[in-house]
Amino acid sequence: MHATITVLPGDGIGPEVTSIAVSLLKDIAARYGHSFTFNEAMFGGCAIDAYGDSFPPATVKACESANAVLLGAVGGPKWSDPTAKVRPEQGLLRLRSHFGLFANLRPVKAYPMLAGHAPLRAELLENVDILFIRELTGGIYFGPRQEQGDGDTAWDTMIYTVAEVERVAEVAFKAARMRRSYVLSVDKANVLASSRLWRRTINQVAERYPDVKVEHALVDAFAMQMIKTPSRYDVVVAENMFGDILTDESAVLSGSLGMLPSASLGTGKFGVYEPIHGSAPDIAGRGIANPTGTILSAAMLLRHSLGLEAEALALENAVQAALEAGARTGDIAEPGKPGLGSAEYAERVRAALAAVKIG
Repeated sequence: MHATITVLPGDGIGPEVTSIAVSLLKDIAARYGHSFTFNEAMFGGCAIDAYGDSFPPATVKACESANAVLLGAVGGPKWSDPTAKVRPEQGLLRLRSHFGLFANLRPVKAYPMLAGHAPLRAELLENVDILFIRELTGGIYFGPRQEQGDGDTAWDTMIYTVAEVERVAEVAFKAARMRRSYVLSVDKANVLASSRLWRRTINQVAERYPDVKVEHALVDAFAMQMIKTPSRYDVVVAENMFGDILTDESAVLSGSLGMLPSASLGTGKFGVYEPIHGSAPDIAGRGIANPTGTILSAAMLLRHSLGLEAEALALENAVQAALEAGARTGDIAEPGKPGLGSAEYAERVRAALAAVKIG
């Protein structure tokens, strides 16, 4: 098949990790007989510097003409002033809103060989495999906000409609049917009216999925239980801000924030794929960033936007094999060992990919 992929390297370590993922996607294309065209565009802080806009019109057009988008990371100290009129994070919100990407899939898997890097006992990490589904275009990040007077008062508004909750709930229940048929919905229904609407709507959608078990948890209670008994959970669905916070917390289960991928999807095949980590400006340019989250995001791109399941599994299995063979970047290296540089780690994954049997 032929596909066009727009690459938004972004800021900090973004260009480093996206270039590695692109190189592995080229390997996949060559090995499986596909043709991928990669178009690069500016996004985030670098786009602000060049165009005064974190999501400039040329980038919008490049994304609109693609089958999928591979995104690095945005932001950094240069653009960190929260009072600035133009900020890198605004580009992310506009990107999601422009394409109606309302469901953010964030798989969290605990790798046995990395258990020593998690601040939990190894036995707690056995069989941990959670799929977080975060609502992405509603809630407090998109609601009305205002600072009043001289800045002594400010407010943000969390708004949800039944339709917004229904569509992300459908994604969660359908995903659960392909896994362990268990959905946990996270809210704050004991305090927030929007969460009471959320819970009520989740229950209404659950009636259409009698084969899927559904439970509810308050966000603060779940934040604790996810660390105490993480293997219990299968699919976890949450509103925008809660999902954002919880999935960053869940990074401790995998050993490093650098391990985790994500996919942002709407109603069609188009999606935006990115690691959940930030731009890590403190290590940018040093060639030591962990590219695993971006590589696994590329695998999700193959699966969800291009429908290439075998190719996605091959890339995921190559990462698993490289880790099992001892490949480690510094963030997941054994104590006292420096770990591999990004490029050397990528070569270990590439070698493992070459060894994966086709068919």
